[in-house]
Amino acid sequence: MRRLTRRLVLPVFGVLWITVLLFFWVTKRKLEVPTGPEVQTPKPSDADWDDLWDQFDERRYLNAKKWRVGDDPYKLYAFNQRESERISSNRAIPDTRHLSVLNRTPTHLIREIILVDDFSNDPDDCKQLIKLPKVKCLRNNERQGLVRSRIRGADIAQGTTLTFLDSHCEVNRDWLQPLLHRVKEDYTRVVCPVIDIINLDTFTYIESASELRGGFDWSLHFQWEQLSPEQKARRLDPTEPIRTPIIAGGLFVIDKAWFDYLGKYDMDMDIWGGENFEISFRVWMCGGSLEIVPCSRVGHVFRKKHPYVFPDGNANTYIKNTKRTAEVWMDEYKQYYYAARPFALERPFGNVESRLDLRKNLRCQSFKWYLENIYPELSIPKESSIQKGNIRQRQKCLES
Repeated sequence: MRRLTRRLVLPVFGVLWITVLLFFWVTKRKLEVPTGPEVQTPKPSDADWDDLWDQFDERRYLNAKKWRVGDDPYKLYAFNQRESERISSNRAIPDTRHLSVLNRTPTHLIREIILVDDFSNDPDDCKQLIKLPKVKCLRNNERQGLVRSRIRGADIAQGTTLTFLDSHCEVNRDWLQPLLHRVKEDYTRVVCPVIDIINLDTFTYIESASELRGGFDWSLHFQWEQLSPEQKARRLDPTEPIRTPIIAGGLFVIDKAWFDYLGKYDMDMDIWGGENFEISFRVWMCGGSLEIVPCSRVGHVFRKKHPYVFPDGNANTYIKNTKRTAEVWMDEYKQYYYAARPFALERPFGNVESRLDLRKNLRCQSFKWYLENIYPELSIPKESSIQKGNIRQRQKCLES
């Protein structure tokens, strides 16, 4: 996404990389990440940061595409690309935080910015972006998907803190310091900003409610949920971090050594979807915690469809990934996942022995512990309410 350069001057302590997933046609996939070329900017001299930024012709980069009458601006990225390219990176956006934090982040906190190009159809794009200071660009030799692309970026990162961002994000003022502060206090914390909304048509920046946390149902469908009246009553300050059972997955900060110790991501998950459940369960059950920090705000373009292809189909890929999660982390409670998704029973999901060994070696808690201590609000279905099997009408199967 071409808007990913628009906030690159904001500082990052540790590492900020934006996982560029410009997915296009490719059918061959492997379980190991290929090496691929690394392209990076020369080491900055003593020149002032602003001078380095001035060397990058932003307007020329954004206007590289020549629009013709009848061109569909949503075709490539599933949001209005023409409007995105029209808006400058330094546009004014509303400060949606609580009023207690107002200063901007100092630029010297950036260690490096790693962009991962997941075999897009424009290999020259990175060559333009590495003109920016501290930018490195990795290009996959074949389509790898979000999980393996993020692992590749994390493996070469030199900083002590990793910040994962989707490509279709725009950070707000002072978004990073509150996140880094929480991780510095306790390296086992994995922290997320409040995710504001960027309209996919007009790119209007819209404030989201701050008293939300991540939740899910037994089909492993992510959903935002309001804090309960009791939880709200316990909050003495609107800027207090919110403990969340699960994160959305696209935007978070984690200590690099903790990320490696916990087993990074499940490398056998494909493309996109479900990885946020796996890492959320693993963090909580293996000694860490998840938080949403209201003082940090990041805008995100929520698209109506994926602008890339799932070789095995969107639904099949999501079922494979969530089934791997259920088999490794949900213990006897995986029966409720299968009751909600009976089609998953017959779907292949690969070998999970290495992830089961990881869980054993980390001496993680049970899923029963997770339900009792982290997400007691998730009601367990009564046995009489569980109906297994498929619903058929005119020989067409419907998944619940």
